[in-house]
Amino acid sequence: MAKPTFNYDEMSDTLYVSFEPGAKATGVELNDHILLRMNKSKRKAVGLTFFEYSLLAQKTEIGPRSFPLTGLIQLSDELREIVFDILSRPPVNDILFLSAYTPSFVETIPITSLQAVPITDEKKTRGSNLHS
Repeated sequence: MAKPTFNYDEMSDTLYVSFEPGAKATGVELNDHILLRMNKSKRKAVGLTFFEYSLLAQKTEIGPRSFPLTGLIQLSDELREIVFDILSRPPVNDILFLSAYTPSFVETIPITSLQAVPITDEKKTRGSNLHS
């Protein structure tokens, strides 16, 4: 598999990560800030989009921020299983760390944290025409 391509749009603070540029994909909103693009039949990630990337990547005093995967609640059991499978394997798990928050013994909430991607000048753009 080729290395992912990273494109950061400074104006919208959006990071586009493409694993298979140009491939057709289905989008799944993991939460308000993270969109997974995938080939559902092949169970493969095509890309990830991070909205408000600087907030997602910002560290706290005690470590990386974690975010609940609230979008998974609305998915069918079958689609949720496919998404978890994709999230738990490379190349996605090289960027997103999946874990769980357990507020009680009967409740488990899937959460994720983002491994910060260094944004270099060649990855930056000033427009919003980078969708891949």
